[in-house]
Amino acid sequence: MTRREVLCAAAVAALGMGQASDRGDDLPGLIEPIRARHDLPALAAATIVNGRPAQAAAVGVRKYGDATPVAVTDRFHLGSCTKAMTAALIGMLVEEGKLSWDARLPDVLPSVADAIHADLRSVTVDHLLAHRSGLSPQLHPRPSLPALIEGRKNPEAQRRDRLAFIERALRNKPDTEPGKTYAYCNVGYMILGAIAELAMDAPWEILMRRRIFGPLGITTGGFGAMGSPGKVDEPWQHRIRDGKPVPVEPGAFSDNPPELGPAGTAHVSVGDWAKFLAAVATGERQGGKLLKPATWKRLLTPQFGGNYAGGWIVTERAWAGRALTHAGSNTMNFCVAWLAPDKGFGVGVMTNIAGEKAPKGCDETAAAVIGRVLGAGS
Repeated sequence: MTRREVLCAAAVAALGMGQASDRGDDLPGLIEPIRARHDLPALAAATIVNGRPAQAAAVGVRKYGDATPVAVTDRFHLGSCTKAMTAALIGMLVEEGKLSWDARLPDVLPSVADAIHADLRSVTVDHLLAHRSGLSPQLHPRPSLPALIEGRKNPEAQRRDRLAFIERALRNKPDTEPGKTYAYCNVGYMILGAIAELAMDAPWEILMRRRIFGPLGITTGGFGAMGSPGKVDEPWQHRIRDGKPVPVEPGAFSDNPPELGPAGTAHVSVGDWAKFLAAVATGERQGGKLLKPATWKRLLTPQFGGNYAGGWIVTERAWAGRALTHAGSNTMNFCVAWLAPDKGFGVGVMTNIAGEKAPKGCDETAAAVIGRVLGAGS
């Protein structure tokens, strides 16, 4: 992420602190040359201006080597940008008095409390949100074939299998002392999802639809690979082989296991993603449909030093003042968001491929959009 921050910062370093302006610019015309230059199958971008979703565009094709054009309503994979949504669910639990930031694992996961390693019993919700639990980043679910197939179809099975994996993971001695060292760790956000499941008595996938997608009017939200097997009805994911994009057919095996969901399996259209990004960008000042201002502020403030808080990297940029950013990838897609909360401005960029070209193309797109929109008022 640091490399991507540097790339994007360099690309927009010359910008002043002008106010955001939605000038009705040709967003497809701006991003299509970038897509072509980096040989990305599809590229999508959306802006948040004055605290509201403004423009959205998608260019390219759904599948490399196929002429079917991408549509602006098509879904793209969020990867680890899902984490910010899981963090918002945790904020809701705190507001409702069902959870506290300093609640410890044995208290919030009583059904697996006896399995928790002695050195992990002091881990709190705050530690998990900030990737400071001490848990190994190498922990990853590897379900059996029958469990994987069932999990794709049944949210209750996903909930059961997620908790079973977490119980096994928590038996391990932590790599570092909880609270001391930052280490990006998917299992921490899986645990947060399980905490939400227990407190709200529903699978994480249903909670996402009920508590995040529904209130924001997100109609394209879902989980796992986009589209139908054998059809080009949504963007296919792509791997890189011998320097060329290779399409990955949608199916049960075309994403991370569903247990990993709270850490990174959501997908959504770029315009619908902008609805969530706008909620984050304005949350501390306005609150909104998800959380109160004080909860957003707490969620977006690093609690242990460093710069990670509630699914976001908190940093500084000349064009933003305080900026929030995060990237996501399941190794077959890539997306990145940049938000300027003090301006009510933001940009989200998505592509259906990974590899070296994807982050470069997305960062270049973000920089171009930031330059056009914020440069308008410089």
